[in-house]
Amino acid sequence: MNTEIYKQKLEAEKTKLEAELATVGRINPDNPADWEAVPVDPGERESDPNDRADQIEDYENNTAILKQLEIQLMDVNDALAKIEKGTYGVCEVSGQPIEEGRLNANPAARTCMAHMNG
Repeated sequence: MNTEIYKQKLEAEKTKLEAELATVGRINPDNPADWEAVPVDPGERESDPNDRADQIEDYENNTAILKQLEIQLMDVNDALAKIEKGTYGVCEVSGQPIEEGRLNANPAARTCMAHMNG
């Protein structure tokens, strides 16, 4: 298996995910491996409760989006680390090779097709 192709795909995906994360969050200054949602800046103090409620809802939406993107980024980083260790493309459940078609569709796949929903 030519892991260089997958490495390029994973690095491109990492760049994309980090850019998307930056639109809804920032790197946690206390933990550089963690992202946190950025509170919506109210500008001026909002006196209208509806405006404040909208800001809270936007923050909660950003938090949900951030969590999903962060999980994807962790999977990409794990896959890149596996390439470096020489363990890329091996199912974490069975230890068998992950199908090339699955890796083409999702280079960060952690399991073979038989175990992808487990």
